[in-house]
Amino acid sequence: MSVNVLNAGLLTTIQDIGRTGSQKFGVLVSGAMDSYSMRVANLLVGNEEREGVFEITLFGTILQFEEDTLIAITGGDLQTTIDGIPVANWRPLIVKKGSILKFGFAIEGCRAYLAIAGGIDIPVVMGSKSTYLVAGIGGFKGRALQQNDHLSFGQLTETNDKVFTLINRLGTPDWAVPYHSFISVASTQTIRIIEGTEYQHFDDASKQRLVREPYVVTPQSNRMGLRLEGQALSLTEKLELLSEGVTFGTIQIPPNGKPIILMADRQTAGGYPKIGQVITADLGSLSQVKPNAKLYFKLITHAEAERELIAKEELIHQIKIGIQQKLQ
Repeated sequence: MSVNVLNAGLLTTIQDIGRTGSQKFGVLVSGAMDSYSMRVANLLVGNEEREGVFEITLFGTILQFEEDTLIAITGGDLQTTIDGIPVANWRPLIVKKGSILKFGFAIEGCRAYLAIAGGIDIPVVMGSKSTYLVAGIGGFKGRALQQNDHLSFGQLTETNDKVFTLINRLGTPDWAVPYHSFISVASTQTIRIIEGTEYQHFDDASKQRLVREPYVVTPQSNRMGLRLEGQALSLTEKLELLSEGVTFGTIQIPPNGKPIILMADRQTAGGYPKIGQVITADLGSLSQVKPNAKLYFKLITHAEAERELIAKEELIHQIKIGIQQKLQ
C-alpha cells in the first residue's frame, strides 16, 4: 500500500513519539507537537501508539491513495475531505483506492495527525521515525514532504486487519474519541504551568503579570518555540546562568522580557532564565494554538500536574480497552 503527495501543504512531516536518549549528543528530540492526538490516531487504526504519522500544519496537504487504506485523523479541524466529501475526525475511516484526501485551512486548532494502518515504511534513525528538519535526518529523506513524493506503508498486523474488517462492515462508525478530554483547539486558552527553575528570581510584579495578563502567539512561532507578545517580565537582579537542559514546555525569558515557550524541536540546552514549565497534560493543547491565539497561564503545584498527567494516561488506557472490545 502507498500514497502519493499531490500537494505538500504548508508543512507536513513524519513524526512519532520522538528521538529520546540522544540529547547529550546534541540531537533534538523532535516528535509530534501534539503527542496525544498522534497516539490516539495510531490506536484507532490498530497501530502501536508510538508509530510514525503525518503531522499536517495549518492547510493545504493533498494525498492520493493507491489501495484501499485504513486511516484515522485527529488533532485540529482542517476541514478534511475525501473526494470532496467532508469526513469526521477522531474515528477510523477507509479511503478507497484512487481517492483523494484533502486538508483545507485549519478552522480549529493548528495541526492534524494522519495515522495509516501498518505505519509508514521509512527507516528508523536513532530509535525514531521523526523528522529532524535542521539536521536532515529521520522522517522521509530527512525533510518536509514535497509534491510527487511517494510513501509506502508497512505490513498490516492482526490488529490492523481486525479494525479494517470492522470498519469495512460498518462504513463510517457511529462512535468517536471525545477529543475534548485530551486537547483544546480554542483560540483563547488557559495553559497550566508549574514554577520554573528561576521563578523566585523574578520580581513580584512579573509573577503577577504572568498569571493575570494574556499573551499572544506571534507569527514567528514554529516547531522550535512559541514566541509570545505581551507584558514584559523582569528579574529582581541580573543573573549569570550556565546553559542547562531544557524540555518541551519550558518558558524562557530572554533579555526583552517576552516569553518563549520551547516546543518539540527545541534546542537541547538553554541559558535564559526559566520562569515556568507547561505541564505535560497541556502540551497537546498548547501545540494546537495558531498565530494570534491568546494564552493565559495558571500556576499549579507539582502534585496537581502529576494528577492531570495520570488522568490523561488513564484516558489513553480506556481507549485501548474500548477498541479491544469493539474488535471482539
